[in-house]
Amino acid sequence: QSQLVESGGGLVQAGGSLRLSCAASGFTFDQYDIAWFRQAPGSEREGVALITRTGSYTHYADSAEGRFSISRDNGKKLVYLQMNSLNPEDTAVYYCARRRPGGSTSYYFLLAYDLWGQGTQVTVSP
Repeated sequence: QSQLVESGGGLVQAGGSLRLSCAASGFTFDQYDIAWFRQAPGSEREGVALITRTGSYTHYADSAEGRFSISRDNGKKLVYLQMNSLNPEDTAVYYCARRRPGGSTSYYFLLAYDLWGQGTQVTVSP
């Protein structure tokens, strides 16, 4: 059974850092692009960062550019999201997701993702 499991969320003060992990199982991990999304209460789910299957290309949403870093270890079937300089606006549930091959050219088109984790809560206090 294909599965993604996030971990590493928690409570941090503004200006702090967190590293999220996404563990994959049940599918050929290195054949898929993986992205991180987040969803704050009352808001739509939004893309944060994407990494291609080999890790050779990454993309960041404007909100993440310069502060977040996405990486992957295909041998361990893990994707990471290093988040620095966090602010209260980063408070959300963070999800990792598997991008369907040959899908939309839009990096964060939700329907292009066919497998989602359960999410991990990130809370940034002022």
